[in-house]
Amino acid sequence: MTEAVIVEAVRTATGKRHGSLSGLHPADLLAATLDALVTRTGLDPALVDDVITGCVNQVGAQALNVGRSAVLAAGWPESVPATTVDRQCGSSQQAAHFAAQGVISGAYDIAVACGVENMTQIPMRSQVSDPALGEPFGPLVDARYADRENFGRRGRINQGLSAELIARRWKLSRAELDEFAVRSHRRAAETTRAGAFTEEIVPVEARRRDRETGEIVKDGGTVSADEGIRADTSAETLAKLRPAFTPDGSITAGNSSQISDGASAMLIMSREAAERLGLRPRARFHSFALAGVDPIEMLTGPIPATAKVLRRAGLGLDEIDHFEVNEAFASVTVAWHREYPIDAARLNPCGGAIALGHPLGASGGRLLTTMLHALERTGGRYGLQTMCEGGGLANATIIERL
Repeated sequence: MTEAVIVEAVRTATGKRHGSLSGLHPADLLAATLDALVTRTGLDPALVDDVITGCVNQVGAQALNVGRSAVLAAGWPESVPATTVDRQCGSSQQAAHFAAQGVISGAYDIAVACGVENMTQIPMRSQVSDPALGEPFGPLVDARYADRENFGRRGRINQGLSAELIARRWKLSRAELDEFAVRSHRRAAETTRAGAFTEEIVPVEARRRDRETGEIVKDGGTVSADEGIRADTSAETLAKLRPAFTPDGSITAGNSSQISDGASAMLIMSREAAERLGLRPRARFHSFALAGVDPIEMLTGPIPATAKVLRRAGLGLDEIDHFEVNEAFASVTVAWHREYPIDAARLNPCGGAIALGHPLGASGGRLLTTMLHALERTGGRYGLQTMCEGGGLANATIIERL
């Protein structure tokens, strides 16, 4: 069977909302990572069979196939096609699945999986902000869940309340969630201080969108470090924050992922193509899995997705050297850890979205990029990544370092 291998993986630093990346057009932000793939490998971009892009809020500056716009913004030949996909928070992880599966099937020799989200410019749910255009779920879905009541609300609920449901189901305390958040910031800060993120981050020119005037401000210099890390935070500091979704809840802004801006990209090809072009395969895609769960509790998908991908891979938990479980909310990752009580040192060892941010469409690629580079630093063999996704979905991926 044809093997799909990763030759290069990069990301931008993650910018805070209204931070140093907020003034960059999403297509230009993503183009910076496409440029880096070519610069680092010397690949002729005309050889790329497809560019598959993850993006969640495909409206405004992210509308009309932002992946194609990024290809053109990067100056790549007009002959290079692109498409944009939406599997909510796992969109660029799904892009990597599609790209690798295309290579394995023989449909592609060389593909790029990438993702972008500028959440400052395009806030969450922007694509459904006009009630005149209708609600996205439809009357049949509404009717299916109309009798479900949670927190005094009937029918569908938002992800923050889903995170609260998970905290209740697994009996996760506020203190436990806050301590997990502190650990995320500390690990991200330690990784940054050690210079371990340097190799994966593509420096990007700083362009900030002024929150008062909307004007683009060039502050000078480049952005090469994640902006959301709070190295000095503490459980005592986080304990002072109010619950974000229910008056007596456990989910706060401090133990949730950050709203962010960023992009990621990965060059994927057959092992034969890599060898023919004189490029080094760094990892291979070993196994893939998807899962669907109750769309009310919606964020538990990584739990069955993990079981499914391990079963398909024929691997046990003890054989995985590095786990990336997206920190959409602390309760999601802590509940996963309750079900899979691995050594905590192997779980998000570089920190996660609570510290590093969660630019929705880019996050799947960000996690894969971080995991690949970490496996190379530590000499680990297998890495497993999984993400919860809106609507009750999850992706899981296992890669093997070569």
